[in-house]
Amino acid sequence: MRERNHTLVTEFILLGFTDNVKLQVTLFVVFLLIYLLILKGNLPLVNLIRIDSRLHTPMYFFISNLALLDVGYSTIIIPNTLMTFAERSKVISFTGCTVQLFFFGIAISCECCLLTVMAYDRFMAICSPLLYTIIMSKRFCMVLVLGSYFMSYLNSMVQTAFMFHLSFCNAYINHFFCNMPPLVKLSCSDTLIIDIVHFTCAMMLVSNTILIILISYIYIMVTILRINSAKDQCKAFSTCASHLTAVTIFYRMGSFMYLRPSSKSSMDQDNIISVFYTLVIPMLNPLIYSLRNKEVKEAFRRIRERKVFSL
Repeated sequence: MRERNHTLVTEFILLGFTDNVKLQVTLFVVFLLIYLLILKGNLPLVNLIRIDSRLHTPMYFFISNLALLDVGYSTIIIPNTLMTFAERSKVISFTGCTVQLFFFGIAISCECCLLTVMAYDRFMAICSPLLYTIIMSKRFCMVLVLGSYFMSYLNSMVQTAFMFHLSFCNAYINHFFCNMPPLVKLSCSDTLIIDIVHFTCAMMLVSNTILIILISYIYIMVTILRINSAKDQCKAFSTCASHLTAVTIFYRMGSFMYLRPSSKSSMDQDNIISVFYTLVIPMLNPLIYSLRNKEVKEAFRRIRERKVFSL
């Protein structure tokens, strides 16, 4: 058993999307532009929330953490992917693959947790407005964020530890980064245990977070429907619209990727879906939370007016 658990490879080769040189150049430009848009969208949003005192509320504290997380897990993946497009060598070391898988697991899990925390924040703001400022204190918000990272760390640690107890007979990863489903396919040992562990961890994370989000929004909808004024109803619902949009996009992509048995997954499909949650979702999130948010748009306007006035 010990011999079987030792890996037979010391490095992996990321096959990516294609071997066509011209297409790789095109993909390099596209990925680079999207990555720059992710940085351009998320980092200014974080800075805006930091410098505008009117945005120093629990909701925007969670949005800023979500924006930083989007930048973080995109940075875990995209720079290395750009290097594989730019260089002929697509090799990633065994250690590098382990680190990438581990931190990406933390980032994806933490995104689930933060979206759930944001749903709870909206529940408290709409259903218990008188207690909102008392319960959602700065200290409690910090505990919720740190708790999200801790739970994500445990989830990723368990899955990564089981993953790299497998034996790998093939070094060619049919993917553009080290992700769980394509790595499982490279194993020449029995993958039943890792399949069970991976599916159980993903299912527990997704089902628990979705359950909390659903319960929160059921209470929110009941509370909104009890409001007599149609204007106040629209105002209350508008505070949840951005979050609901982000949750729908993220969970549809993530559940399709991680809640399927590895034997039934297609690598081409996995590549396309992975592009969505490593590039498209981090690029869309700042647009969702800024273009559909009146307070954020007003904060951007105030910043522009200050700059014009100072000039």
